[in-house]
Amino acid sequence: MGAPPKSRVTPALRVHDCNGAPIDPDGEYVLYWMTAARRLTWNHALDRAVDHAIELGKPLIVLEALRVGYRWASDRLHRFILDGMADNNAEAADTPALYFPYVETTAGEGSGLLEALAERACTVVTDEYPCFFIPHMLAATAPRLKVRTEAVDSNGLLPMSAADHAYPTAYAFRRFLHKTLPDHLGDLPSAAPLHRPGLPRAGSLPPEIASRWPRADAATLARSALDRLPIDHTVAALDQRGGARAAAVALDTFTGERLARYATTRNAPEEEVTSGLSPYLHFGHISSHQIFDRIARDEGWSPSRLAERPSGKRAGWWGMSEPAEAFLDQIVTWREVGFNMCRHRDDYDRYESLPDWALGTLAKHAADKREYVYSFEEIDGARTHDALWNAAQTQLVREGRIHNYLRMLWGKKVLEWSATPAEALETLLELNNRYALDGRDPNSYSGIFWCFGRYDRAWGPERPIFGTVRFMSSDNTARKFKVRRYLEIYGPNPRLL
Repeated sequence: MGAPPKSRVTPALRVHDCNGAPIDPDGEYVLYWMTAARRLTWNHALDRAVDHAIELGKPLIVLEALRVGYRWASDRLHRFILDGMADNNAEAADTPALYFPYVETTAGEGSGLLEALAERACTVVTDEYPCFFIPHMLAATAPRLKVRTEAVDSNGLLPMSAADHAYPTAYAFRRFLHKTLPDHLGDLPSAAPLHRPGLPRAGSLPPEIASRWPRADAATLARSALDRLPIDHTVAALDQRGGARAAAVALDTFTGERLARYATTRNAPEEEVTSGLSPYLHFGHISSHQIFDRIARDEGWSPSRLAERPSGKRAGWWGMSEPAEAFLDQIVTWREVGFNMCRHRDDYDRYESLPDWALGTLAKHAADKREYVYSFEEIDGARTHDALWNAAQTQLVREGRIHNYLRMLWGKKVLEWSATPAEALETLLELNNRYALDGRDPNSYSGIFWCFGRYDRAWGPERPIFGTVRFMSSDNTARKFKVRRYLEIYGPNPRLL
């Protein structure tokens, strides 16, 4: 027999050796520890694990575990993840791999599972993700594993390691992208890695592991299982489903019905033209590579249409239609600059990480008189004098999202109504991470910190409280966009009309 067929080699810039241990060719299987890229398609980490399995002639086990002890664990977040696990369970059924969904029912119940699986493994592959608890979990766990443990970056079109520092502005990062990204656009992960020829068929889990940490069954993955888990039941689950199937539907809807109007009306609160993909991107149910591939194919695009010189401008570099370029600037430039920040700055979520000019101007005006100062409880409960802001907060609590433009206004007003800028930041992070499906993500940290000056510049005239940080008001927003219907849906007291 000839050598087994191989996929494209996973780019070296995307692979990080976490513990310096060797591969054990005598192990029983290759283990993919799925933590952030929670999908079985378009996944560089899964590609890497499949390559190892084929080369070693060993089966592949995919472990996707869900803890109950993480901060902000709630019905809302758990439900979205469990939907994805149910999709993965169905998707893996017709493949040679063994998919192992594990759901904790008490805090700490899953302790030791990864180590027990790794003890029998040839090698462990996991996801590199620069945010929330995942980097700390990996740093604590990898040194305890006796076989080579690799973290693979499948977060964006540009490998995070391609940049050697955090970029201070989207313009600077965009110029870097324009110079660097063409060399990486051909490195797309496989659309169906588990269907590659040569992947050995896996058997069952080792009995001692299966008995101590039982595989989640259909009932555990069902929507009725949440009330049995020790998580926050006050943050309700949503009707919106998580998972790769729902993500694919959202992508179809966006490209087929909304993208054509994206460049001109995406900021209008009463227009539904945004992609709706951010929760699926956050939980890894869809890949930016898959989204890019879909748009490029719809546009009949090839790399030959890229502009010859990197301009750093938002439009014109890709050689695509205006709507496509507007969206790609969001999902590539603005999304990936957040990953760039989290990758290179351990303090990405702290007030002190703001640029010096923003820290200086906010400190200068920290003692300015505030006309309104609200408690966290009043802000959380949408009990302010501002009807449009209350509506935005209500949408966040009710739907796990805020319309893109109003999310910026939402952050700016909390800065205006808090005793200090640092307190405002903590309030916004708590609300966003608690309620938003796409919270706890580099992209959402970018959006919140932008309200305080990250990725922005000084703006005049200098104002009370804000200094030279960009100012926004509900009155101006209501004059700029139609908001009557938005207020009717989310706000009981439309005083801005």
